[in-house]
Amino acid sequence: MLLASAATRPNDLDAHWMSFTANRRFKSDPRLFVGAEGNYYLTADGRRILDGMAGLWCVNAGHGHPRIKEAIKAQVDRLDYVSCFQMGHPDAFTLASRIANMMPKGLDHVFFSNSGSEAVDTALKIALAYHRQRGEAGRTRLIGRARGYHGMGFGGLSVAGISRHRRDFGPLLPGVAHLPHTLDLARNAFSRGEPDHGADLAEDLERLVQIHDASTIAAVIVEPVAGSTGVLPPPKGYLRRLREICDKHGILLIFDEVISGFGRLGASCAAEAFGVIPDMITCAKGLTNGAVPMGATIVGPHIYEAFMTGPEGSIELFHGYTYSGHPLACAAGLATLQVYEEEGLFERARRIARHWEDAAHALKGAPHVIDIRTIGLVAAIEFEPRPGGAGQRSSECAEACFQDGVLVRAGADLLVLSPPLTIEPDEIDRLFASIRKALATIA
Repeated sequence: MLLASAATRPNDLDAHWMSFTANRRFKSDPRLFVGAEGNYYLTADGRRILDGMAGLWCVNAGHGHPRIKEAIKAQVDRLDYVSCFQMGHPDAFTLASRIANMMPKGLDHVFFSNSGSEAVDTALKIALAYHRQRGEAGRTRLIGRARGYHGMGFGGLSVAGISRHRRDFGPLLPGVAHLPHTLDLARNAFSRGEPDHGADLAEDLERLVQIHDASTIAAVIVEPVAGSTGVLPPPKGYLRRLREICDKHGILLIFDEVISGFGRLGASCAAEAFGVIPDMITCAKGLTNGAVPMGATIVGPHIYEAFMTGPEGSIELFHGYTYSGHPLACAAGLATLQVYEEEGLFERARRIARHWEDAAHALKGAPHVIDIRTIGLVAAIEFEPRPGGAGQRSSECAEACFQDGVLVRAGADLLVLSPPLTIEPDEIDRLFASIRKALATIA
């Protein structure tokens, strides 16, 4: 049972400059969590809040899992830190092997980082260096997608396609182009899983090849399921066509699976779920159940072996981070993967996905709802914007849900939902009932 701590509110909120937060508004009425267990948070005033966001897409096995907690505690007693520069520790190698064994065939080498943002920047750097290794140093162009989100590093921000994220930090990296996004409300509204229409949008990659020439393009990076922008599942056949065009022109294909990895779609990754294998996968979040920061870039043998040339004692890739393969993160990762396997959480996600989907789509016809998109244990509910007040309805709905004991995420005119894979059917019903109740009160 979660209990509130006596020290529920810090004396001073000013020093902390919070991420993606309206700091002045928050600090005037702070929302502070002081505990978490299973599928719930505990607030400073002692309320239990159903977590409809798995923290931030990451707590797939539920909060405070005993096996993960014990693994971290044991590791800090054994080895608190060691660099992965010219040294190492056993758990980093074991974790890399277990990740590789979970991935589809052809993805078998793992480079550790500390976040999804770093995993993406790592993948982009590897792509550029890979072509140079092969004597194609002219392949420097990177291609992202409109409405894509790839973290907040300069590389990921450059290939991403959310204008408000990019606006204040330009000009960003040169030589970047973007594919169109796949959202099509006119033809695909209220889709369940992969929409029927839009595979042809992958052909825009051929247009970019005609403009820039394939010999200048290093890699294409996409989220198989775009998450933060509002849950955009890939149209049927879209990812496969991207793979075919990349193969045709010698372009690397990178899947950003920071959100879709580790069970969110009922599989180890979206590449497995959709049967399309990229050259690289980036992951984070669910890798350690959010307990310790960690990211990873998983590459195919053709990429890894391209670097394993020259004198044996030479460094093959001049890249890395102080905390790459951190012992505590590795301990958390190993325990998390064990929990996924022993508790069958990926299979569980597949079983309850239909209940999740039906509960979400039951909101069709509710006030202000113009689209509902679901795939796996992810959903987005899109609202008609209030005249002169874009984003207000989603914010008001999320606040009403929070007061009702349910945490959902608002963004633009959307609610985005991605619960722990351990959510129960009655909790799914409660979550969507709370949204329905909130919508009835919003003008």
